[in-house]
Amino acid sequence: MLAKSEEDMLFFECPGCDMIHGISHGSGEGPRWGWNGDVEKPTFTPSVLVRYRWSDGDRVCHSFVTHGRIQFLGDCTHKLAGQTVELPDWEDEA
Repeated sequence: MLAKSEEDMLFFECPGCDMIHGISHGSGEGPRWGWNGDVEKPTFTPSVLVRYRWSDGDRVCHSFVTHGRIQFLGDCTHKLAGQTVELPDWEDEA
């Protein structure tokens, strides 16, 4: 479900954006999220808010990740706004 990089970074595939989102957890500088320690059914607190600029304009992805499910909030600018879906399996490229 998750990929880990370094000691404090976690990454997950977002099916709404069709891209990878990353968060930092634990102690350290910058924004930090709580994580339940489960890579199969993760929970992050608080919500995950991603803003980015695409070729056709600004995008927003705002979600709660709870027990391996992503609840996309209504302010998302993608097709899964307002829906809850399973967190996709992480696909390692070999």
